[in-house]
Amino acid sequence: MAGSSQGDRSGLGIFAAELAAARAAASLTQEELASRVTFSASTISMVEQRRRVPSADLARRCDEVLGLPGTLRRLQQHAQAAPLPAWFRPYAEVEAAATVLRSWQPMVIDGLAQTEDYARALLAEQPGTSEDQLEDRVAARISRQEILARAEPPVVTMIMDEAVLIRPVGGPKVMHGQLVHLEALARQPDVTVLIVPLASGAHCGLLGAFAVAETQASRTGFMESPDEGLIVEHPPAVGRLLRALDILASEALPRAASRDLILRRADEHDS
Repeated sequence: MAGSSQGDRSGLGIFAAELAAARAAASLTQEELASRVTFSASTISMVEQRRRVPSADLARRCDEVLGLPGTLRRLQQHAQAAPLPAWFRPYAEVEAAATVLRSWQPMVIDGLAQTEDYARALLAEQPGTSEDQLEDRVAARISRQEILARAEPPVVTMIMDEAVLIRPVGGPKVMHGQLVHLEALARQPDVTVLIVPLASGAHCGLLGAFAVAETQASRTGFMESPDEGLIVEHPPAVGRLLRALDILASEALPRAASRDLILRRADEHDS
C-alpha cells in the first residue's frame, strides 16, 4: 500500500513540476499560458498546485504552445489514473468512454456530482491518508466530472437514497453547497437525479452502491465496497443490475419532486 501511495503522489507531482518548469523556460506567466491554450488561468494554477488532474486536451495544447515533444501528454496519462484506487481504474476507463451512465448510491452523493469540499471531507476519512494523497485523490475525483461538460456528454441517471441528503458530510456549510450544486446539476438536460424517499422503507438498493456504464460496444457494471470494487461484464449479471436500477427508479420521486426535496434538505443544512 505504501508503494502505491507514493506512485499516486508522483503522477500528479511530476506533471505539475514539468509544466511549471516548461512554462518558466518559455518566460510565460500562468495567465499568458492560459490565454494561449484557451484554458482559464485558475485551471493552470490548480494543475501546478496539484489540485486538479490535467485533461488530455490541456496536456496536448500545452505541449504545442511550449514546444514539447508530447511530454505532457504522456505524463497526463499517468497523472490521470494514478490517484484513483487500482481497483477502480478499469471502470474509470469505461466511464470516461460511456454514452449512458446509470448509478445507485445509498450512502453518499454520487462521485460525478460531488463538490470539491464534499469529496475532500469524504476522502479524508480513509485511514492513513496524508495531506498530499488527499489532494491528489480529490483532484482525480473532480476530474472525472469532465465527461459531463464535453461536447457530447453521456446520458446520466443518478439515483440516490434520501439518506445521502441528510448525512452532514463536512458539516452544514459543505452540505448546503453540495446540495445546491446537486440540484443545479439535475437541471442539465442530459442529467437526471432521482431521490428514493426514506418513506419507501426497505428496498433492493440498501445493500450497496453500484453502477452500469454503456458504450457503443458493451455494458459494464460496477459494484463497490469500502475498500474494493467488482467489475461486472457477464450479460446476465449486468442485466440484474439494470433491473435493480429500474426498480429503484420506480421507487424514486419524479425529477422535479426530487429537485424540490434536494433544495428542502439544503435549506435544513443552512438553517
